[in-house]
Amino acid sequence: VCLPADDTMTRAVFFDVDFTLIYPGPSLQGEGYGLFCARRGVTVDTARFRAAVGMAAQVLDEVKAHNYDAQLFIDYTRAIIGHMGGRGPGADLAARDIYDEWAACHHFFLYDDVEPALRRLAAAGLKIGLISNTQRPLDEFAAHFALDHIFSAAISSAQLGFLKPHPAIFEAALAAVGEPAAAAVMVGDSVKADIEGARQAGMRAVLVRRSGDGLSSPLQHLLGPGYEDVPVIASLAELPALLLAESRLP
Repeated sequence: VCLPADDTMTRAVFFDVDFTLIYPGPSLQGEGYGLFCARRGVTVDTARFRAAVGMAAQVLDEVKAHNYDAQLFIDYTRAIIGHMGGRGPGADLAARDIYDEWAACHHFFLYDDVEPALRRLAAAGLKIGLISNTQRPLDEFAAHFALDHIFSAAISSAQLGFLKPHPAIFEAALAAVGEPAAAAVMVGDSVKADIEGARQAGMRAVLVRRSGDGLSSPLQHLLGPGYEDVPVIASLAELPALLLAESRLP
């Protein structure tokens, strides 16, 4: 796994947040959805949660406009509830409740590989930033996980008004760290939002697939020709060696 050779050294690396750096605990998974729904008088089958998430994904995948709209994520959450069997106006209210709670950091956990990787990159002199499709205040995220001094920039879609893969959110992040696109790498778990978005903005990209699914399959099967040089990693533990070798930093 390697990044393509480039005359410009890597000086900045940006990270997606949800499912790249953090993951939701039980309160925002099947068990939690069941509790949120029960409070609104709605019964769901919590065993169907994982399948429901997969079926609801088309709500996000079919978005054409990339302006931030809270209703998009509420509709996505409502679709999950629907695929779990939730019906009626109470399901609409539960979806809004869950959307609101998604902003609260105490529902989430940091992946074990995140802090060591971030601190290694920071110690080597790379500027580190966040680019996230979220309503969550990213300064609160950094403080909650004691990463306050790691990040040079943090851009959220709610703050800026645009969702990844819109180029504006990447351009804002690059401007915040004072680096050109050619000197920056985006790391994330979404092919569309993170990989395609970064590449369209002139940045390089690294895809994180923590489950390991598809690691043996060429990435171009997902993206089409022209993305053969995008590394796919199963853990952020792989990232420092990858980036520091390419940037020729110590």
